[in-house]
Amino acid sequence: MFQGYRYTRLFRGMAVLTLLTTAALNSAADGHGHHSMPQSPAPDNASVYFIQPQDGQEIDGSDVKVVFGLDGMDVAPAGTDAADSGHHHLLINLDQLPDMTMPLPATDQIRHFGKGQTETTVQLPPGRHRLQLLLGNYAHIPHNPPVLSEVIEITVK
Repeated sequence: MFQGYRYTRLFRGMAVLTLLTTAALNSAADGHGHHSMPQSPAPDNASVYFIQPQDGQEIDGSDVKVVFGLDGMDVAPAGTDAADSGHHHLLINLDQLPDMTMPLPATDQIRHFGKGQTETTVQLPPGRHRLQLLLGNYAHIPHNPPVLSEVIEITVK
């Protein structure tokens, strides 16, 4: 009897713990079961853009110099949680934008510049390429609203 009572209390305690954990996780989730991430607000006047290359530019050779422009915010390295700041991400030939509420994955198509870089040289094969800039906060999560450039198209010869 005593041992059965102890196990009943143990299982009841585990059930309560499970319910509390589930409730805590659900309170951090949106209506679709996704858990909220630390999005940072973006000022209304914030914009990110390409200084180089220009839309429609034809580039000789596979080395493409890309210079990032940013207005209305400051550049800060990843991990630095400062108001009105972020770091650049270069989107290359993306068919669909990434989830703007989650950390951006680091892939060949989503390049991270978490050290606060404002320019880079990328190697692209010959052909047409679509480039876009997206600012991420200290945790690589796009701001709300996202600070996103227009898509530019370049041709590598």
